[in-house]
Amino acid sequence: MENNPKHFLWVEKYRPTTIKDIILTKELKEQFEFMVGQGELPNLLLAGGAGIGKTTVARSLLTEIQADIFFINASIQRGIDTIKSEIAGYASTVSFNGGRKYVILDEADNLTADAQKSLRSFMEEYAKNCGFILTCNYLNKIIPALHSRCSVINFTISKKDAKKLAGQFFKRACEILDVEKVNYEQKAVAELVQRYYPDWRRTLNELQRLSATGTIDSGSLGGTDADIGALVELMKDKQYTEIRHWVKENLDSDPSALMRAFYDASLQYVPPSHVPLLVTILAKYQYQAAFAADPEINIMAFLAEVMIEVEFK
Repeated sequence: MENNPKHFLWVEKYRPTTIKDIILTKELKEQFEFMVGQGELPNLLLAGGAGIGKTTVARSLLTEIQADIFFINASIQRGIDTIKSEIAGYASTVSFNGGRKYVILDEADNLTADAQKSLRSFMEEYAKNCGFILTCNYLNKIIPALHSRCSVINFTISKKDAKKLAGQFFKRACEILDVEKVNYEQKAVAELVQRYYPDWRRTLNELQRLSATGTIDSGSLGGTDADIGALVELMKDKQYTEIRHWVKENLDSDPSALMRAFYDASLQYVPPSHVPLLVTILAKYQYQAAFAADPEINIMAFLAEVMIEVEFK
């Protein structure tokens, strides 16, 4: 585990720099280590949920083969001008190291349709000189022409691997807390890892936030089932104004945490016959959360639909 003192944020300070140190399934790790051994990479499209390690893998692959890297955050620089000016200027020049250069397009699913179409031709025009690594949360937002020009790798985690990877991250989280000299209860750290699994980035951000008090214990986590129980009682009585107050007081920086808590407590508050409907509504609004201009309104729409459509015990 590398400690980079230049960074304040733990997600950067302790970001792995080699494939060996990244928490991945055995199959993915072997696949990426083989690529490093080859010394050159194909165009890659890395897909999977937020915080699971896609960007870290992209950076580590290129660092290990000692390639020149040009990084673009496509959630900010998402238009066709970025492709035509910045990428063209970089891709057309020769690498200082003599090998191929690479562009990392992080969160490429935010690129506009025109930008993606333009990128397609750039991949072919500069193929001898420059390679591309795209990361995305939603594969369906990447046009088929880019799929066909990349090796698509899905960061999927099977049930068999889930417990092992969560255990590995729990161990790493405890090591980081030890280095940072933060007092903690292992049970609280384990609960946090489970709550945000497999979003390692969110978990580490939450640990850093909670560490400001000097101690991380069960009492500092919040988000208990009792909170959901109070919300359910308001929904049963159709107390919309009170629900709005509850959301304002309890909604943290990640609205998906509330949806996950609802999912985890579903059998406690909803008859078995209505659980499938609840899960369907949850999935719809969790997907929409990635595009919502106002997360609070999206959460309120979710709660309103559940209140209208779902029966409670």
